[in-house]
Amino acid sequence: MSPLERTLEAFATQAATPQGAGQLGLVVAGLGLGWLVARALRRRVPEKPMWKFGAGGFHRVAFPLTALALIWGARLVLRKAYATPFVDLAISLLVAFAVIRFAVYVLRHILPEGALLRGSERTIAIAMWTGVALHLTGILPEVWDSLDSIAFTAGKQRISLLLVMQALVSVTITLAVSLWVARVVQVRVLAAERVELSTRVVVAKLVHAAAFLVAVLVALPVAGIDITALSVFGGALGVGLGVGLQKIASNYVSGFIILLDHSIRIGDLVTVEGRQGVVKAIATRYTVIRGLDGTETIIPNETLITQSVTNHSFTDRTALVKYSVTVGYDSDVGKVIGILVDCAKAQPRVLDSPAPAAWIKALSDNGIEMEAGFWIADPDQGQMSLRGDILRAVLEKFRGEGIEIPYPQRDIRVVGAATPSGSQ
Repeated sequence: MSPLERTLEAFATQAATPQGAGQLGLVVAGLGLGWLVARALRRRVPEKPMWKFGAGGFHRVAFPLTALALIWGARLVLRKAYATPFVDLAISLLVAFAVIRFAVYVLRHILPEGALLRGSERTIAIAMWTGVALHLTGILPEVWDSLDSIAFTAGKQRISLLLVMQALVSVTITLAVSLWVARVVQVRVLAAERVELSTRVVVAKLVHAAAFLVAVLVALPVAGIDITALSVFGGALGVGLGVGLQKIASNYVSGFIILLDHSIRIGDLVTVEGRQGVVKAIATRYTVIRGLDGTETIIPNETLITQSVTNHSFTDRTALVKYSVTVGYDSDVGKVIGILVDCAKAQPRVLDSPAPAAWIKALSDNGIEMEAGFWIADPDQGQMSLRGDILRAVLEKFRGEGIEIPYPQRDIRVVGAATPSGSQ
């Protein structure tokens, strides 16, 4: 008899018996108690990053796992007295439900939102419920035999359709679980604020690479593939890196060097090849620099290693900002210096220490060139608007004090001019 026939026969013989009613009551009680326990656990486990193992939170898997554990434990005790077909059916359905929830739970943490994620959810759900239906109807062993009968021999290895499907499933599951674990570790590492951000990024990338390598090394033997075959692939990859992928490999190595030596960190204000901006991201192959005008430039990491880079916040994030004005020679220099300093101090972004200062820059043809300087702690927020606000305030105060900003002047002397008529 197939499992479905045995289940139907058990339903017919135990449906109206106390044993059948007890099993149904046990299933209902397990589901209700599992829901209550899951609800209590969700209250005790807040939605914080340390419990955020996947998108959707802990509550996505709390109920099916809790209900499955309760009903399974009750089944171990109850089946010693009599058969439990109703409980067995409920456990099969709960296992499928829990696996689907957990698979979607992991996928939502690995894959980005979009059509790919929605399609993966539907595929997993359909495959799982199809497997449960085949198992309950007793058709699953026949399906296995049919898939195993479609095979061919490659050398000493017999490769069947069943083996290929098992290999694909094992590789997919291993990669998904390893990437999920790596993602969880990355979140924990990046949240460690006591460690410098560049170090956290390097550790996170190494964890991701190590997880992928371990997943491949575990999945291939499970799929029946000899790992020693990777030595040939590794040699070919080495030759490819040395010849055709030299620039790409150089960028990857340069990225890790930048992250490890802390010469350029995320948030630094840098100037590279005439481009000034803030470092927003350091990837394994390139670095993203966001200009003060909002544009983003992708620069290969090798450029940051081989070219000169001006890091305006390498040892100190404060930056000096200067601006110049020209006043007439009859102006009160002391008053001009006081206005320049006061207008700078009035801006909230200007630091009190070091204090703003002003001085005579040059005595030019048109007037006295004055220059003022002040320090700011957030150069990544831009300087043009701040300098413009200060100059506008300086202009208003100059007008109020009667201080002249001279126009360009030129004195012309005519040599050897003709004597005016009538003069002796």
